[in-house]
Amino acid sequence: MILRPRPGPFGLLFVLRGSIIPRIAGRLAVVTLLATLLTLADLRWPHWFPQVTAGPFTFMGLALSIFLGFRTNTCYARWWEARGLWGRLVIATRDLAREAVALFPEDAALRRRLLHRLIGFTRGLAAQLRGEDAVAALRPFLPPEEAAALPGLRNPLQAVLRACATELAAARRAGVIGDVLYARLDGHLTALTEAQTGCERIQNTPTPFAYWLLLNRTAWLFCLLLPFGFVGTLGLATPAVVAILAYTFFGLDELADELEEPFGRAANDLPLDAMARLVEIDLREALGEEDLPAPLQPQRYVLL
Repeated sequence: MILRPRPGPFGLLFVLRGSIIPRIAGRLAVVTLLATLLTLADLRWPHWFPQVTAGPFTFMGLALSIFLGFRTNTCYARWWEARGLWGRLVIATRDLAREAVALFPEDAALRRRLLHRLIGFTRGLAAQLRGEDAVAALRPFLPPEEAAALPGLRNPLQAVLRACATELAAARRAGVIGDVLYARLDGHLTALTEAQTGCERIQNTPTPFAYWLLLNRTAWLFCLLLPFGFVGTLGLATPAVVAILAYTFFGLDELADELEEPFGRAANDLPLDAMARLVEIDLREALGEEDLPAPLQPQRYVLL
């Protein structure tokens, strides 16, 4: 995620970090080079290109911008839903930590096992969503016997929540907590399951490939045809106009691609590592631990 002070109006023209320009620079270069070559050819052979009005390109650009805007909004909705799921995850871990400390004041070992499992769950979920080793992220926060059983499991994150539920059920049977309190604590585990499932749904259900392919091809065709239609009327201004329009359409297309997968390590993806570190700080502080890690800070304006 990009975290940086907003530059002034003049500085906006030169901002690259967090901009979409580096990712579409190749496409911009191709279209601008084509427009430049056609402009030079028109200077060498005047009136060789037909005089085309801007009407057809206006209608084509309007239709393309509407579809690109729809796709961008759809992908942003996925990004925002993912952020909401992680927000609910943070709420559930904080609530469970607060209640575990209050309800089990005499059992420090139980409190530590419960809260460290939640830290491991958060770290493991972040790793899983980024295609990394979830077991390696989980292992440091689990009891040795539970950590040893992780490699053979298909869903180690749910095994962590089952272990928490088992201990809470044992406390209920022992009379440490009643049915109402048990149901409340189990509700927080359910919220964590819902957050994991929602994130997996977003990760495993991309927008239809055919829709992406259609818009991508149309953007390419539109930008490649622009120089042929404008060179006869715009003359030397053709490369600049084409570059501006190509930046808009290619930029919207690329930005939608980046927002569609919110769990990666691209500049505009969600800062899963930072949020997992926040959960770790909160839960270890609730346990009274003092050697807390520092919150992650943006590196070159990017928070991961």
